[in-house]
Amino acid sequence: METIRQDRINNLLQKDLGEIFQVEMRHVSLGAMITVTKVKITPDLSLAKIYLSLFATKDKAALLKSIRSHTKEIRGKLGNRVRNQLRVIPELNFYIDDSLDYIEKIDNLLND
Repeated sequence: METIRQDRINNLLQKDLGEIFQVEMRHVSLGAMITVTKVKITPDLSLAKIYLSLFATKDKAALLKSIRSHTKEIRGKLGNRVRNQLRVIPELNFYIDDSLDYIEKIDNLLND
């Protein structure tokens, strides 16, 4: 169960990372649309799991690899934004959020 502080930090990181991907990290996205769907931070606030939804790309794995290779740059930009709210900027781990694909697959199965 998440504490209120974890929930607030999750929302803060989700909002700021979304803005970073849309405005400052266009060179990483390679023309794709990146949406931060969920952020889960550990209780000690040292690690954040970021779930991304990737649209308008054929190779999601390559895009995720590109994002992971720029993790330090993304973390630095995030640190500049949240330095007054957080003492230590958490490590960032990126994952593909495939829940929308799963929902679409179930919907197609139900319609058939």
